[in-house]
Amino acid sequence: MAEPVRVAMTLEQCWHRVPGGTAVATLELASALTRRDALKLIGVAAKHTREPDLEWRPPVQVKHLPLFRLALYESWHHLRRPSVQRATGPVDVIHASALPVPPRSAPLVLTIHDLAFLKDPTHFTRRGNSFFMRGLELALSDADLVLCPSRTTMNDCLEAGFDERRLRLVPHGVVIQEVGDSDVERVRAQHDLNSDYVLWTGTVEPRKNLPGLLRAWAQLEADTDLVLVGPQGWNEDLDKHIGSARDRVRTLGWLPQRDLAPIYAGAAVFCYPSFTEGFGLPVLEAMAQSTPVVTSSGTSTAEIAAGAGLLVDPNDPAAIAEAIGRALDDTELAARLGRQGRKRAEAYTWDGAAEKTLAAYNEVAWRK
Repeated sequence: MAEPVRVAMTLEQCWHRVPGGTAVATLELASALTRRDALKLIGVAAKHTREPDLEWRPPVQVKHLPLFRLALYESWHHLRRPSVQRATGPVDVIHASALPVPPRSAPLVLTIHDLAFLKDPTHFTRRGNSFFMRGLELALSDADLVLCPSRTTMNDCLEAGFDERRLRLVPHGVVIQEVGDSDVERVRAQHDLNSDYVLWTGTVEPRKNLPGLLRAWAQLEADTDLVLVGPQGWNEDLDKHIGSARDRVRTLGWLPQRDLAPIYAGAAVFCYPSFTEGFGLPVLEAMAQSTPVVTSSGTSTAEIAAGAGLLVDPNDPAAIAEAIGRALDDTELAARLGRQGRKRAEAYTWDGAAEKTLAAYNEVAWRK
């Protein structure tokens, strides 16, 4: 029997202040990969003085390099050292799970979740843009294969200069948690959600288009609350945008994973009018709970929700309001969207993502 392929996967997102969707996707993929006998997965991260929060603990052992994050990223991106093998020992493949790009001291597989910073740099900090641009340069020069979660991201990579032969489509999966009425009631009671509600989840940042959603909400006359779930990110003053609509808008902040499925399941509608996405995991999570979805056309969320959601122009608050109103008022439409969404979500599995990822590892691995 052949020896398992040894892969070092970067897992630094677990220690970020706002781990976000990329951390969720990376940890779920890592967990699915650990169930493959043909693979030995080793985590690698910067130096840290503490463990990540319990919610973000990796499913594999993590080896640490001797530099703290900022110093490590600078050293990787400009000095091209240290190698991940300094922490992990010999490996057959390095998997950079985001745009911090370690030196190519073994064949390099890299995940590009999105290239949103190219579409609208104003949605990011100046330092963030500089960091992402350098990561993209290194990805173009050093990555043997690039994994993309959607065809939208693949097309963006082609426009950025990647050779199509280096790109592989590896859609994310979703964990379909079975939720009962008691689970929904528990979360409703915990957060005093006494009315029907329209839900949004994500990190509060400019490309998520929360101002557009709130302008749409102001146009909609409905005996319903708008519930916003997720941590504060950057460059967005949520309180300012909510303004006088505060009596119809609830902000819950970050919620633990165990509460997300029930809050999706309890929503009358899930609305996610983001300007640009590389995949759109919240849309898939809502569909997994049979919740009708309103989301953006012209980005990857349209690809994920194809035929199972109402698609709107994210730049048109009136269109967003009209679609939410349709889903709230038309019970037959809402039920149909819920059924179609659940069926579509069942096709996206982390085991499927792991199989495609393992195939990419085997394609490039250095074998003895």
